[in-house]
Amino acid sequence: MTQNTPLKRVVLVNGIPASGKSTLTHALSQHFGWPVLTLDSLKEPFMQVFSPVDRQRNRQLGCAAYQAIWNIVDQAPASQIWLIDAWFGFQPRALLEQGLKQAGVDEALELWLRIEPEVAVARYQARLSQRLPGHPGAEYLPELRQLAHQASPMALGPVCEVDACAQDLAAVIRWLHQQLTRTRYTSAHHQMSEELQDVVTPVSANR
Repeated sequence: MTQNTPLKRVVLVNGIPASGKSTLTHALSQHFGWPVLTLDSLKEPFMQVFSPVDRQRNRQLGCAAYQAIWNIVDQAPASQIWLIDAWFGFQPRALLEQGLKQAGVDEALELWLRIEPEVAVARYQARLSQRLPGHPGAEYLPELRQLAHQASPMALGPVCEVDACAQDLAAVIRWLHQQLTRTRYTSAHHQMSEELQDVVTPVSANR
C-alpha cells in the first residue's frame, strides 16, 4: 500500500451486553461524524417481522446481521471510518478476522468496555422491560454473570480498555486521534505485526 492510499479502518466498540457500548458509540459518532453499524439495529426490524423469535432464531438473525455489517463496510470507500457496536465475543475470533478481511479492512481499532459482573447483571435486568420480544430475558442473567468473568477483547489490533462505569470520553477521543495519526501501519489486516496486536491501553476517568 502506498503512502497516498487511504487505509480502510473500523473502530470496534466491543463489550458484553449492558456494558455501555451504545452510549460510547453515540458520543463518538457525534464527535467524529462517523457512521454507526450495530448488530441490534440491523436485526431488530427482522425480529419484529418474524415474531415470535426464540433464542435460536435470535442468534441466527445476529449472525446474519454480523455478515451484513461486513458487506456494508466492503462497499464503502476506504476513507470512511465506521463505528461498529457489537458484542463480538458471540462469534469465534476467526470469524471476525474473516469478516475484516472480506471487507478489505486494513486496521481494526478496538474499544473494550470493562465491566464488573454484578454491574452488568443489574444493568441488563433494569432494561428488560425496554427490550423487544426475542432478546434473552431474565433467564440470561446467570449466563451474563459468567460471561462478564470470562470475556476479553478480540485484540486484532490496538486495544483501548474503557471503564464501563466511568467512561472517560476525552481520553478515548485522544487515544483514537493518536492511533489515526501514527505512521507505523501494515499493508493488510492479516499481516498486522505481533507487536501491534498486543497493544492494550487502559483508559479510565482517573487518568
